[in-house]
Amino acid sequence: MLDYLIIFFNEVYKILFLLIPVLVSVAMIVWLDRRVWAFVQKRRGPNVVGPFGLFQSLADALKYIFKEIIIPASSNKVIFILAPIVTMTLALVSWAVIPFSEDYVLADINVGILYLFAISSLGVYGIIMGGWASNSKYPFLGAIRSAAQMVSYEVSIGVIIINVLLCVGSLNLTDIVLAQQKLWFIIPLFPMFVIFFISALAETNRPPFDLPEAEAELVAGYQTEYSGMMYAMFWLGEYANILLMCSMGSILFLGGWLSPIDLYPFTLVPPPIWLIIKILLLFILFSLIKAIVPRYRYDQLMKLGWKIFLPFSLIWVVITASYLFYFNLLPVN
Repeated sequence: MLDYLIIFFNEVYKILFLLIPVLVSVAMIVWLDRRVWAFVQKRRGPNVVGPFGLFQSLADALKYIFKEIIIPASSNKVIFILAPIVTMTLALVSWAVIPFSEDYVLADINVGILYLFAISSLGVYGIIMGGWASNSKYPFLGAIRSAAQMVSYEVSIGVIIINVLLCVGSLNLTDIVLAQQKLWFIIPLFPMFVIFFISALAETNRPPFDLPEAEAELVAGYQTEYSGMMYAMFWLGEYANILLMCSMGSILFLGGWLSPIDLYPFTLVPPPIWLIIKILLLFILFSLIKAIVPRYRYDQLMKLGWKIFLPFSLIWVVITASYLFYFNLLPVN
């Protein structure tokens, strides 16, 4: 009995050791997001609450905690309450398979990439539940848009991942990183990295693809009827998903925790720090695009996903497979 308790508390400790930094990181990247926008637009951004405005996200979180949660009288109350919980939970459980080094990963499963793809696909359910349960036309339109958008771009992301898997021969995320010890996949698969990055913007409803919550058209989309901590849970899930997509991009194309230069003093930097640096660089690109690129129309969004990205990704799979086969480079496992 004591052995089972020790195992249980050990697993709980590892889960908390992963989730608490993720939750703290979400608060920090919101601050970074706003600072990047301010830099591009030549204004100050958060700079009052705490040094350099670092505690602004904490102040916002406290505000959400003490705000009243209003549930519309005509809504489906059970699903209305469950929607943000589903969104936040799915965003956090995805981190279980992200390897921060060869030894530190919560669940080093052989099908890690499939696990990530499955969980990220389920994320749309929280948005649909919130939009439908609100019993209001604007949230419902936002939820429908999000469903169509996420399905469209997940197809492209799935095809892009096939290119990486052809080069590695494994669905394990640790194996994918270790396969890039000599050459990061961003070099031979650069077009796929670009498409993955743009698809990740659409997958996470980030500008210029933030059609599900386009303020000028749908007020706040599927979140219109939410307030207080329930709104904050949607917000938390959204930013956790953004960080997850940045970590996926780092692992699939940028060598994960591997150092860019295998020389002193670069080798002294702990592996998890390299992964965090790469995630932050990708996130800064996310922020810059929000500050610079105007929003797409919905028909342009669908055209880009189905008529451009999907055919190009399929053609690149054929090119990658043909090249590896012709030069006898296909991995043997």
